[in-house]
Amino acid sequence: MIVYAESSAVLSWLFGEPAGAEVRQTLTAADFVVTSDLTLIECDRAFHRAHSLGELSPDKFVELRSEIRRLASGWIVLRLSDEVVERARDSFPEEPIRSLDALHLATVLHVRTSDPDVAVLTHDGRVRRCARALGLQAMP
Repeated sequence: MIVYAESSAVLSWLFGEPAGAEVRQTLTAADFVVTSDLTLIECDRAFHRAHSLGELSPDKFVELRSEIRRLASGWIVLRLSDEVVERARDSFPEEPIRSLDALHLATVLHVRTSDPDVAVLTHDGRVRRCARALGLQAMP
């Protein structure tokens, strides 16, 4: 199975949230993990935000940034192509959808052209609803 790792799910794992264990298990079991540059950017921005607010120690900040780089080295990381950007600018079956979520969904739709069985791993309710409306499997 190919799993698209959306940032809300990845962050729940890295920040040690209760649902994070299921995310880790799903990603470990996947044949391939695909994500977007956007997921890596969103993760790094979340780490910077938490650190600047005093929610992450300097050591934990460095640890999490290293961990996302280590994880991504084993994933297929897609660039935000012109095709993805154009699709993200179009409407989605479950509006309103936020701009960054539209980019994630457009990336998954691009992946689906090569593998129709790609699943979206997300903890974002809007992304989940829209993914399902697009005929995608949404996990968990």
